[in-house]
Parts: sequence; structure tokens; C-alpha cells
Amino acid sequence: MLTKELIKQVRQIEIRTRGLVNQVFSGEYHSVFKGRGMEFSEVREYQFGDDIRNIDWNVTARFGHPYIKVFEEERELTVMLMVDLSGSLVFGSVTKTKQRVAAELSAILAFSALKNNDKVGLILFTEKIEKFVPPRKGKTHVLRIIREVLSFEPQGKTTNLKGALEYMHNAIKKKSIAFLLSDFIDDGYEKILGIVGKKHDLIGIVLDDIREREFPKMGLVKFTDAETGNERWIDTRSRKVRESIVNSYEAKKQKRKSLFVASRLDSIEVTAGDDIVKPLVRFFKLRERRW
Repeated sequence: MLTKELIKQVRQIEIRTRGLVNQVFSGEYHSVFKGRGMEFSEVREYQFGDDIRNIDWNVTARFGHPYIKVFEEERELTVMLMVDLSGSLVFGSVTKTKQRVAAELSAILAFSALKNNDKVGLILFTEKIEKFVPPRKGKTHVLRIIREVLSFEPQGKTTNLKGALEYMHNAIKKKSIAFLLSDFIDDGYEKILGIVGKKHDLIGIVLDDIREREFPKMGLVKFTDAETGNERWIDTRSRKVRESIVNSYEAKKQKRKSLFVASRLDSIEVTAGDDIVKPLVRFFKLRERRW
């Protein structure tokens, strides 16, 4: 059942993200994500500058002067949003949790797809597949996706990126654009990441929080792992402890970056509480220049 608060949150995200799509991402999405190929559109008379390889010789012979075949981009695409809903995504030290950021990013991408008449599907996962929403078109469908990401209550707590990628590989047969939204706190998904990346246009969106890489001096603090429930006391006044946290974070970050580079996949880093638009715009601009 939809609560008034949930309806309000979905509406707020819709208003904000649709505005961003119209103002910022209207052209970038279309130019960056190409259609599946070219399909025949019509035959018309040859004009100076046309590619002679497209001449339709049968029609040309019939009418006595050259005609060419016109092709258009086969535009319709399928966008899959793979969203991690494990326990660590409920963390947020500033104004938003990582799950809220995932919902806003999903909305931007889904409305961009909607504006270009593309289908959008959703895979929610923890250590198992929590929910699969088949790709469809339409505003009602996009609002459902936002609602699911924002409010779905998963049964699992831990993360299984390998399982989510394997499900994507088996469930979606046609080449798609796949956004994997996660904090990537997991191991063992390296091989399947490359496999899915060869079949689909796979982009990783890395969600993190500033408190995962640095802590203020707050004295002795008890921390609880949101996925395992394990508790640990940490002396945040200790410089060695703080440096250890930073070094651990940087090591994991570098390992993940190296993995994406080795797999020839793009990734976008988004920090909860920061501007989520800038990293997306930067991604679209860089990718547009590569085409």
C-alpha cells in the first residue's frame, strides 16, 4: 500500500529528475547510447553528395535515373537498472542514504529512456534476486521503478554482485544498456562482470558516503555492520585508526577501478550528499567525445 509520505517522496523525485532530464540530459542520452543498427526507411532520388554505395540499382534501372536507399537508426533500446539493496545502502551520513541516491539516479536514467521512447527494466538484489521488473515503456512504469527502488524492503542483507550479474546475463537476451548501482562492497564478481560487459553496454555506478573514507575525531564509537550485524568499537581519536580506514578505502577503490579498466567498462562515482548531476554530466560528455 502506498503511504502519503511515499507518494510525496516519489513525486519530489519525479519533479526534480524530470527537470534535470529536460534541462541537462535531453541530448546527451540520445547521442551517447546508439540504436541497435540501421534499418531501411525509404527510396528517394539521388542527390549530390549521397553515398553511391546506397544506390538501389533495381529502382534506378526502372526509372532511368539514380535512386538511393535511405536508412534510419533503429532507435529503440532497452535500459536495465540493476540496483543493490543490501544493508550497506541504508547508510547515509549527510542528507541522503545511498538508497535514496540510487532512487534519484534510477529516476534520471529512467526518464531519459522514457524521453527517447526506450524500455526500462529493473533488477533489485541483495545476496539474492529480490525483484525483477520486466522492461516496459511509459510514465506509469517509470514511476513504479522509482517507487520500488525507494521503498522496497528486501529480505536479504548482504551483497552478491556475481549472482545479480548472472541473473542479468540469463534473463536479458537482447543487447541492452545496463546500469549497475551499488557500493561494490563484495568480491568474486570479476569474471562475470567481463562476460556481461561483452554482451551488454554495462556501466557501473559506484555509490559511497564520505564517512566510509574518513572519520572526524569523535572518541570511542561503536560501529555496526549493516549487512552482517557485527559490532566493533573504534577509537576515532587515533590517527593510525583513521589512516587505516582511509588506506583500506583507497585500496578497495583502486582495485575496483582497475577491474573496470581491465574489463573495458565505464564507471561513475557518486557520493551521497554531494551533487549527483555533475558526475553524470561528466560521464555523458566524456562518452560523447569517444563516439
